[in-house]
Amino acid sequence: MSHIALPEPAFARTVVRGEGPGLLLAHGAGGSVAANYGPILDELGAGHTVVGVDFPGTGDTPRSTTPLSLDELADQLVAAAVAEGVDTFTLIGYSLGTAVAVRAAVRHPERVTGLVLTAPFARPNARLRLNATHWRDLYASGAHAPLAQFLVPLALGATVLESLPAADVDALVQGTAQSLPEGSAEHADLVTRVEVRDDLARVTVPTLVISTTEDLLVTPDLHREVAAGIPGAELVEIPTGHLPFAERPEEWLKLITAFLGERMR
Repeated sequence: MSHIALPEPAFARTVVRGEGPGLLLAHGAGGSVAANYGPILDELGAGHTVVGVDFPGTGDTPRSTTPLSLDELADQLVAAAVAEGVDTFTLIGYSLGTAVAVRAAVRHPERVTGLVLTAPFARPNARLRLNATHWRDLYASGAHAPLAQFLVPLALGATVLESLPAADVDALVQGTAQSLPEGSAEHADLVTRVEVRDDLARVTVPTLVISTTEDLLVTPDLHREVAAGIPGAELVEIPTGHLPFAERPEEWLKLITAFLGERMR
């Protein structure tokens, strides 16, 4: 049992009250609950009570004045669920949210009944650390258009990106530049500092790792490292870049719901 007291919940949250057990959502860097889970949120809520929080500087959660920490995000995530009456839950993490989810499972093991980790990493490799540092610095300097030009080809899989007309790519870059959340620099900075490798072996709940096989941002070797480090974790693949909710939402949802239906009974 955890002896870690939960803080007063302070992050904006999204709640979908369906019938069934709890799901808790942790989004990625530069994302939000709506941005990362919006295409599958209603379907997840059909059979579960879903709670998600927006990390500082995205959605309606104010930007942090101090560097973010995994412990703080994990505790706030769990506190939001408990405040909504969801005392136990499967935790679904995406990208940076996977590290938050793993930390939450270790800090609050009495509440987490399962993990679904999409495009996970336990620590940044050299490529991810350099890309996240550049992401952080470009946003902090106000260079939002160059940042969008940098992020789009990293985030989208080559199959999808190369299928788009040039005008659509330009529109996508422009839209990305205009929608970057104000907490982007803090999110990217936390990516450079993630370290949960020692936490992996302490995870004791059923875990599904979803590897985005065309991912150029969080590369598949990092996904495999997470799966190998968690006892009994199941590794599955989806042929997409870093944005399964944009490229293959139906396939992504199917993998998640199959795990929830079969492994979590």
